[in-house]
Amino acid sequence: MRKICLILFFFVIFSRTEAYALEVSAEYACVIEEKTGEVVYEKNARIAYPMASTTKIMTALTAIEADALDDVVTVSANAANQEGSSMYLRSGDKILMRDLLYGLMLNSGNDAAVAIAEHVAGDVESFAKLMTEKAHEIGARNTQFKNPSGLDEAGHYTTAYDLALITRRSMQNPEFAEIVKTKNKKISLINTQADIYLSNHNKMLDIYSGADGVKTGYTKATGRCLVSTAVRDGMRFIAVTLNAPDDWNDHKKMLDYAFENYERRTVITAGSIIKTVKTENDEEVGVCAGKSFDVAVRKNKEPDCTIVLHISDRLKAPINKGEKIGVLDIVYKHEIIKTIDLVSSDDVMKNIRQADKVSFAEELKNIFKAWLIKQT
Repeated sequence: MRKICLILFFFVIFSRTEAYALEVSAEYACVIEEKTGEVVYEKNARIAYPMASTTKIMTALTAIEADALDDVVTVSANAANQEGSSMYLRSGDKILMRDLLYGLMLNSGNDAAVAIAEHVAGDVESFAKLMTEKAHEIGARNTQFKNPSGLDEAGHYTTAYDLALITRRSMQNPEFAEIVKTKNKKISLINTQADIYLSNHNKMLDIYSGADGVKTGYTKATGRCLVSTAVRDGMRFIAVTLNAPDDWNDHKKMLDYAFENYERRTVITAGSIIKTVKTENDEEVGVCAGKSFDVAVRKNKEPDCTIVLHISDRLKAPINKGEKIGVLDIVYKHEIIKTIDLVSSDDVMKNIRQADKVSFAEELKNIFKAWLIKQT
């Protein structure tokens, strides 16, 4: 059956990002809107630089997308003896992967990072390759990982923009989002039942209204690094700074700028009829979006989104009100940012055409005639 691919669109040409409208201490900085990935603010955002423990955002995402959350991980001596920040694991400890991720993101445990890498990929080098591949798939092509912890190592780098893209993908995962907004957590080892108490190093969760993630980082060579996210009025922005002496204030300024200059705008409304199509019996069916969807855009602008409908040009009755009859894609700059079901606005019963009624009556007549002949 032929399909309709109908394109509706809202278009606006945005002015160039006000790249240096803010004064921040960071050498490299970027803010993006979470749903579309639109750049709100940037400063040296495409220049490669080491990222310290903000590396662990990619470590966590790689582990989660490996579907390993319920795995039991045995901690190696190599993992337990890592230098730097730790969740205080010992060689031979057995722990759920999910709990390791809390130790990774709250305590910034380098021991947790290596334990995760060894479990998922066998060794640190292989896991770092997985991280790099996944980053490139996301669009963070100016990024390379050499380890899962963020300790200084030649060839280990990203950009503020790439790290924002990686965080955007990560925050769209419910498991990740739940972990990074957690302030304190008690976990238990499986083999000893010993408890470990974790505390989130991300002060933004306490000092900024709406903050819900993500990760701090620091080495002497790299300086202070920070990735934060915040939600207000249904809008989420992601802020990244690398080598920022005054990172907490930088992030408050950057996020304030985003919330002050953007507003939520509706792209599609649930229940509103987008178009009509016909059934095979020429009855019209209203086509509605099953859910609403909105994005954050600069004030006084329209969403720069394209809506693509995927639905057959002839539907088969019966159809129930609210029944899925197709899908729509919301596209921003060639990326599908949301897929929503298309549903019927009404019940449509299956009609028996008059010709069908006549042929059925004729069939009954013939059966009756045949029966009469048999009786004689």
